[in-house]
Amino acid sequence: MINLLIMGKPGAGKGTQSTKLLKHYNLTHISTGDIYRDEIKKGSEIGVEAKKYLDEGNLVPDKMTNEIVWEILNKKEYPNGFMLDGYPRTTAQAVALDEMLRKLKINLTSVINVDVKDEVLLHRMAGRRVCLNCGQTYHTSYHPSKIEGVCDVCGHELIQRPDDLEESVINRLAIYNEKTKPLLEYYAEKGLLMVIDGEQSTIKVFHDIINKLGEK
Repeated sequence: MINLLIMGKPGAGKGTQSTKLLKHYNLTHISTGDIYRDEIKKGSEIGVEAKKYLDEGNLVPDKMTNEIVWEILNKKEYPNGFMLDGYPRTTAQAVALDEMLRKLKINLTSVINVDVKDEVLLHRMAGRRVCLNCGQTYHTSYHPSKIEGVCDVCGHELIQRPDDLEESVINRLAIYNEKTKPLLEYYAEKGLLMVIDGEQSTIKVFHDIINKLGEK
């Protein structure tokens, strides 16, 4: 059984690696972001409460998030192990998670940090363009459309999403760095942190992760 926590700055490719690892190890995905989105869609009590915080751009309080994660972990519906994604986000949440795992007599196998320098991410994200009609994505440097500003697939206009604007990216990275640095140090001290060079190709990043996990 493999129990993982995956981390990475916005735009580092964490989502891509999560998808690959979930499939490779047949893990159960525990994503607090997905859970809250589902609860908001359902209009549940938790969803309504969470939406208040998320709409203001704030993190949902630790107590509420911890309770949701505990509910999932306590069901023990992860025959091959699980992957935590988007939780913990703070050292306080990490301490709470340790307590949950201790009660359930479960260990984390590894904490994977897909590491990419801020300036590389800024270039990656600020160059992203998306077609609102068909969802196709492009990049001004790595994967430009044949006609600038026009989707190759459906011919509609390409836009730059507000959260990909330079100012927004800089802000998101600053928040992530401030909140997450202590968390990385916390797991490094426990000997669980695995730092992976996220500036390589997607396939190389994936192979690095599974090779390092194979050594554990």
